[in-house]
Amino acid sequence: MAHDVVVIPGDGIGPEVVGAARRVLEATGVGLRWEVRELGLAAAERWGDPLPAATLEAIRSAGVCLKGPCATPPGGPLRSVNVALRRSLDLYACVRPCRLFPGVPSRYEQVDVVVIRENTEDLYTGVEFPWGGGATAEVIRFVLEAVGERIPEDSGISIKANSVAGSERIARFAFAYARERGRRTVTVGHKANIMKRTDGLFLEVAREVAADHPDVALEERIIDALAMELVQRPEAFDVLLLPNLYGDVVSELCAGLAGGPGLAPGVHLGDDLAVFEATHGTAPRLAGTGRANPVALILCGAMLLRHLGEEDAAGRVEAAVAAVLAEGRTVTPDLRPAGRPATTLEVAEAVAARVRRPGPG
Repeated sequence: MAHDVVVIPGDGIGPEVVGAARRVLEATGVGLRWEVRELGLAAAERWGDPLPAATLEAIRSAGVCLKGPCATPPGGPLRSVNVALRRSLDLYACVRPCRLFPGVPSRYEQVDVVVIRENTEDLYTGVEFPWGGGATAEVIRFVLEAVGERIPEDSGISIKANSVAGSERIARFAFAYARERGRRTVTVGHKANIMKRTDGLFLEVAREVAADHPDVALEERIIDALAMELVQRPEAFDVLLLPNLYGDVVSELCAGLAGGPGLAPGVHLGDDLAVFEATHGTAPRLAGTGRANPVALILCGAMLLRHLGEEDAAGRVEAAVAAVLAEGRTVTPDLRPAGRPATTLEVAEAVAARVRRPGPG
């Protein structure tokens, strides 16, 4: 059976790392029909639109997408093409596994934590009012009249909104994810001690959902304490459930604990759609140099295969990545600062060769 997969090469290092991931996935022998589409700067330059309707429709039709990092054209109508993509497709759950592989330089011996981030609400969605604007003045007056708080007139304002429905669906997703993968604990991060109406709502809904999942423990951490504990003892955490902005920050922290963003895959999920992309950005200074680490996108490919039901192939890709990293000879400069590092393509070839002949040797 062949699977239809939309592939978005992206900007900066995107085409290189996506090409590397495709090479590895094709080595598995799984039938994949690639449909190349554009997003971000490449789409704006070609079509005059960083978020073409044809790209959105292709993802809806295929249900699965492998996406490279995309940049947002400056001065355009979108604050972020990536946020716009997630909201347009209602990709409400972001899953970012952060696992430390043997052979990867790290301060830690064990990191295996999954960050589950609510993706469509909270402060990160960018509902803002610029300082000096008429609407901003209206918001300032409303706040003064409604709650008696005086906001300085020269303020910019962002709106933070967490809904019951949005909080419930991401909490149910997190507990179902933990249960299906044999993980025992979900830790919800929040600032409910201060933001009682938004983070407090998120926390209360998580507690209600946890009551329906007695086989998975719920832990609670104020977000600053969670950040400290992750640095002190990352091995103590299993699945993290976070609102949008905290999830963005903590997923990068966890990627750093496990060796850096070049090793951290991710996926944005809706009810029927899945867009797989790494946690890193476009890194334009590395574009075309062959120095970009493709492992994160290759691991995104393994997640994609598992999503498609190709469990054996996904396991082979992950085992091949683990073997190449443990060997330590064919790795990019971020993992080998001394000696001759490998190129992006050489890493892909080394992993693909292992996929074709699984096992030691």
